[in-house]
Amino acid sequence: MISLTSSAVEHLKSLIAEKQADEATGLRLRVEKGGCAGMQYVMALDQSKADDVVQAQDGVSIIIDPESMGFLRGCQIDYVDSLADAGFKLTNPNAARSCGCGTSFEPQTSSN
Repeated sequence: MISLTSSAVEHLKSLIAEKQADEATGLRLRVEKGGCAGMQYVMALDQSKADDVVQAQDGVSIIIDPESMGFLRGCQIDYVDSLADAGFKLTNPNAARSCGCGTSFEPQTSSN
């Protein structure tokens, strides 16, 4: 299960409204090879496909493809807006280490 902070929920609602997307639109979160730590997070507004895992929380949805789920199980998504950076940030219990910018990670060997 993936959880969202109240800040992430509110920002995602705002983003969906700004894009005038329909209610089936959610935040797609996936993992792919790349980044400075080996695997990187990719996020975009999207609609779910037949084999996706869709998790709803407080009126928004997180969409995850089956291949990424093992890397993301137990994550918390927050939205941070600071002087240095703004965006969705993940706290991932499946990461052995994360890069300094927080957009990539090295998976624990038992993740997938």
